[in-house]
Amino acid sequence: MPNRSTIVAPFTKTDVSVGDFEHAAWATAQPAYIHRYWSGTDAPPSRHAEARIIWSADALTVRFECEQTEPLLVNPRPQLKEKTTGLWERDVCEFFVAPDSARPNRYLEFEIAPTGEWLDLAIELIHGVRHTDWEFHSGMTAATRVAGEQVMIGMRLPWSESLTQPQVGSVWRANLFRCVGLGDERYLAWQPTGTLQPNFHVPEAFGRLEFV
Repeated sequence: MPNRSTIVAPFTKTDVSVGDFEHAAWATAQPAYIHRYWSGTDAPPSRHAEARIIWSADALTVRFECEQTEPLLVNPRPQLKEKTTGLWERDVCEFFVAPDSARPNRYLEFEIAPTGEWLDLAIELIHGVRHTDWEFHSGMTAATRVAGEQVMIGMRLPWSESLTQPQVGSVWRANLFRCVGLGDERYLAWQPTGTLQPNFHVPEAFGRLEFV
């Protein structure tokens, strides 16, 4: 049985398009199950999601596959030309990653809504205070597909000075999240943060992202 706190990202020689949700490379990737609320309690199957991560010489790509049995909570007038702040207030999938595993308090945050709206941020926690670079630009691209009771979300993150290409065997720190619906019971996490109030910004709860 795979380690529940580690997600393994395989290398692919092909740079998979962000919207190619059926590419054969995804079958080689280990799923990370987003089945619990931030508190650690189990979420109903109707809110479950899973994420897979692959990497190439050009980029890291994440695919979320989400159950969607309730009405979407999204922006009725989405704009896709620039980052959209406040995505976390509606339905969204999120990926937090700290490339320097020795400094998990410095991490990058990526979000994509089912509308295709996106957000990228660079964050540093200093003595519990969050310092956010709202002008951070990763070059990320997004793709989404909503079909029946399934939402697919893809994010492609090109290698850069902030997100440098790893080596086989590299281990980063990361977490994966989903927000769906309304109220406190809308915050799901791969690695629950266990805070009293919903909070994803808990680097010590991040799991391991291993590149193979």
